[in-house]
Amino acid sequence: MPESSLPEVARIARDLIRIDTTNYGGGRSNGEREAAEYVGRYLASLGLEVEYYEPIAQRTNVMARVRGRNPERPALVVHGHLDVVPAMAEDWSVDPFEGVIRDGMLWGRGAVDMKNMDAMILTAVADLIRAGEQPERDLILVFFADEENGGVEGSSLVVRDRPEWFAGATEAISEVGGYSITVDDHRAYLLQVGEKALMWLRLVARGRAGHGSRYHEQNAITRLSEAVAAIGRTHWPIRLTPTTRALLEGLSELTGRPIDDPDALAGAAGPAEAFLRSTFRTTANPTVLNAGYKHNVIPETAEALIDVRVIPGTEDDVLAELQRIVGDDIRIETVVRDIGMETPFQGELVDTMVAALGRHDPGVPVIPYLLGAGTDNKALASIGITGYGFAPLRLPADLDFTGMFHGVDERVPVESLVFGQRVLADLLRTC
Repeated sequence: MPESSLPEVARIARDLIRIDTTNYGGGRSNGEREAAEYVGRYLASLGLEVEYYEPIAQRTNVMARVRGRNPERPALVVHGHLDVVPAMAEDWSVDPFEGVIRDGMLWGRGAVDMKNMDAMILTAVADLIRAGEQPERDLILVFFADEENGGVEGSSLVVRDRPEWFAGATEAISEVGGYSITVDDHRAYLLQVGEKALMWLRLVARGRAGHGSRYHEQNAITRLSEAVAAIGRTHWPIRLTPTTRALLEGLSELTGRPIDDPDALAGAAGPAEAFLRSTFRTTANPTVLNAGYKHNVIPETAEALIDVRVIPGTEDDVLAELQRIVGDDIRIETVVRDIGMETPFQGELVDTMVAALGRHDPGVPVIPYLLGAGTDNKALASIGITGYGFAPLRLPADLDFTGMFHGVDERVPVESLVFGQRVLADLLRTC
């Protein structure tokens, strides 16, 4: 696509992708400062007053407030994050930080999570300001650091140290919702009204160090491997919440299929199946192994990281069950633990989001769902702000959009970005 014909929303998303904000976790990151300054310059060009907060070197957060027509109404936080997870370039078919436009799509790390939404926020606000319009209520635009590390060095510090940024706010929108899925050839939009709780755990196995050639029954790696395999093979039971029941009812209405088998009903959603199935149950996935330092040395300790996402309210029960699964010889340490959330699919903001989608894609149903992952809405909840996922995208039926979160060859259609900008601008005018 020629540069001259590239929509502004795609250009900005591309520019942000080209700024490598890789977050490796545990405080190791390339930093978000350059991306935050890019966002700040854009907001300043619209005549907005920009504030930065960098509690840790290079870990920069940026905020601007857009004054609304009705100062009596509570403000709305519209937020995104600027960091991305690592990308192994050798696994990709394009350079993950080049921002390639190919086959009508923008490719690169962050195209889905979530520099696409960052660009949609910026250009939607620009649509209003350039037209000389005001939103109905104050908009608080915030772009956080460190979301991909649970917000430990980002949103958690911002809400603690800069609570004045959020003065008067009661609700927020961000990722991950408002996008379309195709269910038995019927399009529907998922609106996120909750998130599972987050527990990032470390398993520690201890044994006895020794020579790699000896007969050895106290091998820490063996003990750890057995524990990791046991967790990875565990099938957690389905445990529905009001939101996931509403999701199933919506899918059943679209397909005519019964709701008594949630996994089978999720199967009607094609590429989104695995994403939806994760919302029905706890998931516990081993993600990192760390042990040993030489081929012929048996190490004394071995460690593994486990990403656990829990149905809200079941956290302690899940921890106890994990300890039972791995046995008393394995120590479980909590690295990060954060809340789960669930909000009714009702109210003025929900109705306005549904109506905005309806004006741009008439007759297509909007269904609530519980996000299996987490967002910076968790941090905002700690100061009384109710968060929703609304990054509106109309997507091709065969695109495995949800599978590209943290995946390879992340990409989003340019026309979907344009759609999202228009819907979001519509929402901000009317909410």
